[in-house]
Amino acid sequence: MKCLSINSLGRLATNRSWTCANCRTQLMTNAKTTQRPLARQYATGSSGYSKRQRPRRKRLAVLTASTTAATGVGVLAFTDDIKYGYDATERTGRVAAALAICINDYRTTLNKRDESEDPKEQDTILRSCHKRCAERTLKVLEKNGGIFIKLGQHLSAMTYLLPREWTDTFIPLQDQCPVSSYESIEEMFRSDTGEELKDYFSEFSEKPIGAASLAQVHLATVKESGQKVAVKVQHPGLAQWAPLDLTLTRFTFSTLKRFFPEYDLEWLSSEMDVSLPQELDFQLEAANAIRTQEYFARIPELPLVVPDVLWAKKRILVMANESGHRLDDLEYLDSNRIDRDEVSATLARIFNEMIFGKNASLHCDPHGGNLAIRKATRRRKGGANFEIIIYDHGLYRDIPESLQRSYAKMWLAIIDGDMTAMRRYAHEVAGITDEQFPLFASAITGRDYTVVRSSILKSRSEEEKKSMGTALQEGLLSDLVTMLGQVPRIILLILKTNDLTRSLDENLHTRQGPMRSFMILARYCARTVFCEQVEDARERPGSLLWPGNALRFIAAWVGYLRVELKLEAFELWLSVKRMVGINTMSYGAAVAL
Repeated sequence: MKCLSINSLGRLATNRSWTCANCRTQLMTNAKTTQRPLARQYATGSSGYSKRQRPRRKRLAVLTASTTAATGVGVLAFTDDIKYGYDATERTGRVAAALAICINDYRTTLNKRDESEDPKEQDTILRSCHKRCAERTLKVLEKNGGIFIKLGQHLSAMTYLLPREWTDTFIPLQDQCPVSSYESIEEMFRSDTGEELKDYFSEFSEKPIGAASLAQVHLATVKESGQKVAVKVQHPGLAQWAPLDLTLTRFTFSTLKRFFPEYDLEWLSSEMDVSLPQELDFQLEAANAIRTQEYFARIPELPLVVPDVLWAKKRILVMANESGHRLDDLEYLDSNRIDRDEVSATLARIFNEMIFGKNASLHCDPHGGNLAIRKATRRRKGGANFEIIIYDHGLYRDIPESLQRSYAKMWLAIIDGDMTAMRRYAHEVAGITDEQFPLFASAITGRDYTVVRSSILKSRSEEEKKSMGTALQEGLLSDLVTMLGQVPRIILLILKTNDLTRSLDENLHTRQGPMRSFMILARYCARTVFCEQVEDARERPGSLLWPGNALRFIAAWVGYLRVELKLEAFELWLSVKRMVGINTMSYGAAVAL
């Protein structure tokens, strides 16, 4: 079997919130830009949209034209094979019909809401519309499957951006993924390799042990070696529909932008255009896995396991079988005496290493299904009695060194409470303006802006969560959508990774809250800044022994040592508190770096 070799794969790898209402009001008063009249059309409360009604006949004509255009775009995008024409038309029709009905429902609902003067009734009217439209959309996503399931899963995690009725309705998509038949897998294996499953495997489970939106995994045994492996196979019909589905996704978001310009989500479809082809290429995933495995092999104290890759084709990936439990399986952790706080700290170190490490690459999809934990057979160098397994290496991004350094300085400023430096580096990192800064600071930390200005080391209180939700309802949502459409794509992926790892950490219910994770982040940031300062001193004329260069090096070292000692002392204090059984989540005083 001619499969992509491990060496060639290695070469391939290298080739919520927000601001409080008062803060926001002050900021918007000082802003020189003016709000467009549709800024609060999804928000609870009064809307000015009813003052811009279109004539009913004209509205109907526009919706009809949108439906017809969507069908035409879809059919033209994928009609190479006549026998798929009917299916393509039906697939496109579902999306176009649901889109037209939902747009009309929202327009009618917004006008009806504005006729009421009762805030509670207005809220009920809008939430009911959210729920109706979400349920219609869910049916379309489930029927079309494939990429649409992937899109729905992504939307279900965007609790900071979408109404609760939408995200809650899409939650079933996280677990109810399609399963391809064993016969279709046999056929695909034969088509892609020229051999039968039985020629390579002595055993191959007909039922997958797991299924996701793009692929499913079967357990098998290699005939030649007897090794137990996990075989990841792409859903056979997925590649066939990918061009059409991406076209429909682009059309959907561009149409929504036309009717609701304040809620421009086209950046979602743009990101899918880039990321999906990568996720569908299992040879690239194998290369990413090998690269990550080799990188972390240099850091043995981090208990990270990346399954060995045996071989890969574009739609088939054979890996060593490495199994474990979900990270939020608290009963398993407690029964095996695995310290939740240490698991949280290890996660922080792994993903900070991916963000700030030299020549490292960032795993951009670390949700609960892509991570597992198991008790280690022997303790690692760092003392951990567990191992974290990371799966699904299809979506990775390299972070440019200049961005790493600005991002590190920004986080040091956030932890230190230096608002002036925060604003400067937020602009360097993502082009954020002064007016957008409070929103960006909240988005990247997941905290209310009033907390960011004081200390992000405190755990989120119920009051803070409530104020964040209220801010979204007061129109902040449209500002957030606009900002996310402007920042670089790599920042969106970093934000996504931050959200997912923050969610994983909260599900562990640690005794230390976010404090230790922020301390670990600060250590990586300080290291990154120190390396930049040393590099700058080395690039100046003369050696490091020259007086000017020597002073710069000593100043950089003293600054780094100062941060390290403070963080070490603070971590020691947290460890002592933990050992004596004191909950440290309430200790939120900032550590001046």
